[in-house]
Amino acid sequence: MTQAERVQWIERGEEVPLSVQCELSGVPRSSVYRRLDAAARVECEKAEDLELRSLIDEQYTIRPFYGSRRMMVFLRNSGHVVNRKRIQRLMRDMGLAGMAPGPNTSRSHPQHKIYPYLLRGVEVTKANHVWSIDITYIRLARGFAYLVAIIDWYSRKVLSWRLSNSMDASFCVDCLEEALRQYGRPQLFNSDQGSQFTSTAFTDVLKRERITISMDGRGRAFDNIFVERLWRNVKYEDVYLKGYAKMPELTVGLAQYFAFYNAERPHQALGYQTPDAVYRADAGGGALIIDRFSDEREKAKGESATGQRRAADAVEMDTA
Repeated sequence: MTQAERVQWIERGEEVPLSVQCELSGVPRSSVYRRLDAAARVECEKAEDLELRSLIDEQYTIRPFYGSRRMMVFLRNSGHVVNRKRIQRLMRDMGLAGMAPGPNTSRSHPQHKIYPYLLRGVEVTKANHVWSIDITYIRLARGFAYLVAIIDWYSRKVLSWRLSNSMDASFCVDCLEEALRQYGRPQLFNSDQGSQFTSTAFTDVLKRERITISMDGRGRAFDNIFVERLWRNVKYEDVYLKGYAKMPELTVGLAQYFAFYNAERPHQALGYQTPDAVYRADAGGGALIIDRFSDEREKAKGESATGQRRAADAVEMDTA
């Protein structure tokens, strides 16, 4: 048996000192100490990463325009010794990117097709006109999960949702299939350019149902604003208050929250009606995204004073 295999026998304990274990195993104590110290550092780093993830998640929910630079400054001001590379890794693992306009804020799979954004200036006037999907990070007491949900833009109704401990495409496809089974199909389906939504497994379902596909522009803060507002409500009205420890607790809690959100919670943008009531009546809802930032091509052409778009924040887009 090799020395490396014998080293694995040795563990810290009160009954047999490490020095005695090393002598009995014929292993140098220095090798054992190096292995145990390395393992301790890894566990410490994991605990630190979990704490940083929680802080990043909470700050990003408040300020989704924060990228890795601002998030690094925020964490340093909070007393954490971090560099930008570490923040970039954690935000990438959490599926987060700053929502400010700029290059490379959203990266899709290089081999997946990207569809144009089709909702700019489009008025949503009925239920099942536009659906939208997004993923968010949910912190747990020990670990984390990813939540995906589909929302009807007109009524703000959450049509389906799924939880997963990884950001693969399968749980997104399951969420989409459930919404289609229960509510039929929309005319247009919007998502960001994440690899889960550009994957053939996901887009083939939309093509099968002959649904028009729309995808957010890179770094556009308002393209999927309704789902972003949903995430803020979910976290501040449920997740942060209850502090779920494990996935089963989170699953039950979110099921209760979304039932409340759809059937009981009055929404200001819906005239204080509930999403369920607006969806059933097909009246009292609506949505409109108006672009605040003109495209580079349009800038080159120039816009007349009468042709300029109104600012996005001039449009009522509150889901509260």
